[in-house]
Amino acid sequence: MTANTANGIRTIPSKHPVDESLKRLKTALQGKGVTIFTTIDHSGEAEKSGLKMPATKLVIFGSPKAGTPLMLAAPSVAIDLPLKILIAEDGQGNVSVSYNVPEYLLDRHGLPRSLLENIAGVVAALAAGAAELQELP
Repeated sequence: MTANTANGIRTIPSKHPVDESLKRLKTALQGKGVTIFTTIDHSGEAEKSGLKMPATKLVIFGSPKAGTPLMLAAPSVAIDLPLKILIAEDGQGNVSVSYNVPEYLLDRHGLPRSLLENIAGVVAALAAGAAELQELP
């Protein structure tokens, strides 16, 4: 599996199972002082309903210092904030890490390019760190 970008979502392969990728992501977020608002365990909730699906977890996180300027420039971006990273296993046991491409969010909400630095490198580095494509940021 190679990195893929489609419909404003970048998906990269992870070298780790879902729970290890999740642990790496949370450690990186905590190390940067970023607020983790919640983790949604989609597969766990499916299991509670008697359904089976591969491990799938969504981490919702953010920083008012980074997000507020975006929302002031274009209030509609609040529908896409806080940021999210999805860690999911497919039916063949491959794990991927996915996130909204920051440039897509800027284009979608008509934000000025000058605000790209608020989110651009951070979310990509966090996803790559969780997948261990590079050292944790």
